[in-house]
Amino acid sequence: MSLKYAVLAALLEGEASGYELSKVFDVSLANFWPATPQQLYRELERLAQDGLIEARVVRQERRPNKRMFTLTEAGREDLHAFAAAPPRRPTAIRDELLIKIQAMDGVGVDPETTRAQIEERRSWARGKLDRYLRVRDRLLAGRTEDEFLREADRIGPYLTLMAGIAFEEENLRWCERVLLHLRRRTAVG
Repeated sequence: MSLKYAVLAALLEGEASGYELSKVFDVSLANFWPATPQQLYRELERLAQDGLIEARVVRQERRPNKRMFTLTEAGREDLHAFAAAPPRRPTAIRDELLIKIQAMDGVGVDPETTRAQIEERRSWARGKLDRYLRVRDRLLAGRTEDEFLREADRIGPYLTLMAGIAFEEENLRWCERVLLHLRRRTAVG
């Protein structure tokens, strides 16, 4: 899959500037499809050239003009075809930290270095989880999850948010387990 479909799906929420879309990616799509602002802006240009989105310029008095993007009918049709097709293959984990953990004791890496890396991952996961929980609270707006899932016009963003929350919760559990085993191993050695 390309960034293309993540951008088209984000525009289902309505018209947005590139800056607004980068914030959407940071908060709601980064849990499953991260993108830098530079990648996002390049993709917006491609999608506009391909006729899948339209751009209009909004003139601003005290700020630079901004471009607002919306889905075209062709963009909706392309996104529909993508969403209806089966996924190509399951996701595979590609994580540099896991390679480092795999190699740590085979090449004599100081346990403190490994512990610091795991603590950094734990801090990162905690921050992302906190952001996702704030987004969930905004989406629910005082409703229970069941009420929201029954009543909301669109539940796709909430369902993907649930995956992000579960992913970061599991990251935190894994980090705690690894730190516990590293502490035990250091205490024994």
